[in-house]
Formats: sequence, C-alpha cells, structure tokens
Amino acid sequence: MPGTARGNTRLAYTWLLIATLAWGLNAVVGKLGVGHISPMIMTSLRWAIAAGVAVPFAWPYLVRDWPVIRRYPGRLAAYGVVGFACFNAAMYSALNHTAAVNVVIEQAGVPGVIFALNFLVLRQRVRAAQLAGFALTLAGVVLIVTHGAPARMLSLDLNRGDALMLVAILCYGGFTVALRAKPDLHHASFITVICAAAALGALPFVGLEYAQDAIIWPDATGWAVVVFAALGPGLIAQALFIHSNALIGANRAGVFFNLVPIFGTLFAVLLLGEQLAWFHIAALVLVLGGIALAERTQPAASSPKARP
Repeated sequence: MPGTARGNTRLAYTWLLIATLAWGLNAVVGKLGVGHISPMIMTSLRWAIAAGVAVPFAWPYLVRDWPVIRRYPGRLAAYGVVGFACFNAAMYSALNHTAAVNVVIEQAGVPGVIFALNFLVLRQRVRAAQLAGFALTLAGVVLIVTHGAPARMLSLDLNRGDALMLVAILCYGGFTVALRAKPDLHHASFITVICAAAALGALPFVGLEYAQDAIIWPDATGWAVVVFAALGPGLIAQALFIHSNALIGANRAGVFFNLVPIFGTLFAVLLLGEQLAWFHIAALVLVLGGIALAERTQPAASSPKARP
C-alpha cells in the first residue's frame, strides 16, 4: 500500500540518520578517549563487548550456521582481524597524533580504495565518471593528509596520525572488496563471528603496547568511550542500516554514507572545539563530489556491507 511504503521510507530515513550520526561520532568519541584508554586496549575491548552483546541475539543463527563457520575459520578470522581490528587499531592510534576532523574526512577515502582494488584486483569495468569521481576523492584525501600542502607527499613529510589513517582506509577498503567472497551466513552470525575474531586479533597489538609500556587501562571516561564505540557505531548503527536496507534497498540506503564525514566534521568542531581550516572544507567538497559522481554510474547493491 502507498501509505505503508511512505511510512517504511520515513522510518528507514530516520534509522539511517541515527546510524550515520553514530558513525560520525565514532572518531570524535575516540578522540575523547585519548589519555583515558590506550588504542589497542580500546580496539580489543570494543569488539569483545560487541561480540558479547551480540551472542544472545545471534545464537539461533550461530547454531544453524555452525557447519559453515567451521568450514571457513581462516577467512572469517581475516575479515575480523583486517576489517575491524587493524582498521580500528590504526584509527584509534591516529587520533593520538592528528585531529578528529582529519580522521573523519580521511575515512571518506574508503570508496576510492574500493574502486581502485576492484579495478586492479577484480578487473572490473571502469567508466569515465568513476575515474573522475575517484580522482576527486583522492585529491580530497591528499589535501587532508598533507594539511593543504600536497608537495609534502614528495618528501614523505606526513603527520604520523594521517599516515596511520592511510593504513586504516586501506584495511577497510580491502575488507569491503573481500566481502564478495563472504561465506553464506546470516548477517547476525557473520557480524558476531568477526567481532569475536577482531577482539582476539587485537591481542597481539595489546601485547606490543604492553611491551612498549604504553598501555593505559580505562578509567571511567575510557569505559564510557569503549562501550559507546561497541554499542553505538558498532552493533546499533549496523543493525539500523541492515533493517533500513531491507526497507528501501541498498542503493538508496548507501547514499547516506556520504553524511558520515559531514556529521563527523560538525561534531569535531562543536564538541572538541577543533578548528575548521580551508583545506578541510575543500577536501569535503572534493571527497563528497567524487563519491556522488562515481555512485551515479554504480548498479544497485545486492547486499549491505558490514561497517566498523
């Protein structure tokens, strides 16, 4: 019925706004955790909490999917370690060395990484508009990474935090492309398993942090930050996106991802008092314009993508 369809659309839009607000807050809240919890402890605890909360809801699907899980332990572990643990370890470490607004905008480079990997590894057909969109997005990321001075790339004179974010977006871009080979699992089983894999996969990073005497055990603020990261941007936002995708389709739902760098930038300025420089604004225009241009030629997605 038309009325029901309109109601579902409004509900989906509301859920998607909440999800993108949570994802936009992720880096900002992570910045608030600097000095209250160390990056590797936060990464491991975040995914351990997410997995623990998810298990009761996912249990029937985990039981049903157990034969598939046993068949692909290495592949599922790789999804969690690379896409969740390594991505978050790099991002939370980056927040110790660069501004949250930089981290937020740099994450918008993930679609460009996905595009490049699809072309280089999977030999997917490339359209002129996609090339132009990728070039614009890449220009925006370079502008942020070099703080408005692209010539710094030639001398490799990069802020350590911005360099770490390049590693982070490569990890998540690779994870997303690899989802084409995801085993046939219910989404609840898949997310729960890779959250657990991420928690375990982060333990070597915790060991390295311990060896360097750099561990900061969470205080009250640290616990608040890690619980929010686990439940807000992790489980709740992902669940809202999946339900919205079912209501209005992946193509329409995916457009909302473009709000993440906008919300994140606003939160960084309003909540952290960070300064918005000219190159931040220019990078936002380039990145969002590039994504919009590239997506205009993309076919509708067949399934939602998991997000850290």
